[in-house]
Amino acid sequence: MKAAVLHEVGGPFVIEDVDLQPPRPDEVRVRLAAAGMCHSDWHFVAGKLDRPKPVVLGHEGAGIVEEVGSEVTRVKPGEHVILNWAPSCNSCFYCLRGQNGLCETMWYWHNGTMHDGSTRLSLNGERVTQFSVVSTFAEQAVAPEQSCVVIPDDISFDVAALVGCAVTTGVGAALNTVQIRPGESVAVYGCGGVGLNVVQGARLSAANPIIAVDSDPAKLEIARQFGATDGVVAGDNAHKQVQALTGGRGVDFAFEAVGAPAVQEAAYKAARPGGALVVVGVAPAGSVTRYAGLDLHVNEKRIYGSFFGSTDAHREFPRLLALYRAGKLLLDELISRPHRPDRWVVDELTPRHYRLDQINDAYADLLRGGHKRGVLLFD
Repeated sequence: MKAAVLHEVGGPFVIEDVDLQPPRPDEVRVRLAAAGMCHSDWHFVAGKLDRPKPVVLGHEGAGIVEEVGSEVTRVKPGEHVILNWAPSCNSCFYCLRGQNGLCETMWYWHNGTMHDGSTRLSLNGERVTQFSVVSTFAEQAVAPEQSCVVIPDDISFDVAALVGCAVTTGVGAALNTVQIRPGESVAVYGCGGVGLNVVQGARLSAANPIIAVDSDPAKLEIARQFGATDGVVAGDNAHKQVQALTGGRGVDFAFEAVGAPAVQEAAYKAARPGGALVVVGVAPAGSVTRYAGLDLHVNEKRIYGSFFGSTDAHREFPRLLALYRAGKLLLDELISRPHRPDRWVVDELTPRHYRLDQINDAYADLLRGGHKRGVLLFD
């Protein structure tokens, strides 16, 4: 099968024929139809996070089940599924307390391997590691049964793929990690794919105001489409502008959706006394964020970590799709691809999407900014 393989830090992705092992008794083989382009994958290209190489990245994906192992009972061939890159067992100490992202028994997905320490991918006989247990930058994936969440057949695969991470992470941070009350104020630092969904979660919670903060003015206009009431260009004085929009106090909740220590610190400044910082973005390994201990103490500020929307995917994916069907969650509007005739011509058949062999262009567009969320479509 074709897959986008990363051989070295800095890239590029190389489209190669990769071998995929058949599913083991508790695993499922899925033919991918769509995969989302998440900035978290780019962290591995940039060297901010590490996996042994070669590696096939990608963790947002949806497709059709083609083969199941002998012990699989959750799904069957022909069903449409979203792949859950962070599966959980639903029976350990943390899962029983609703903290599925901290699952004790599914720890192995951190390592880029399956539960037995091996991978299902190889290239010319050489082991290829995975992003979690899915690796969606490929035509097919073999994943644990727990990673497959069945969805209705009428949900488009491009929309479903984004629910697999960006939507769940962003909306879940607002609805699950914290519970925003109607009329409480929110600032969202970073309005990429995840940040736009934090904005949506704040809108669903009836927050007011919802202040988008980003270094790219184009992103501020995009954020208004998803529910932001105000926009502030990021910079040294951004927190003062946020305070001016909230009676001089600051916001009840400041969400950081970039994964940069400097942005986390800036968002912390924007939280009012008694308010909270919610860290949603993936920070580089080994990075350190600094907060003034006395300010934290005297002003009773709180800091929350939010991993994958603090949720159980088997509960959350259907809930988010129900909100989408009810017209309360904008998902089609997230998908975009800028038209850049100076570099290449947008395909007439897929004007909003990319092909697998355009993955390097897709990430160049993501890093350049100015659009929302790129999606790969497979044949």
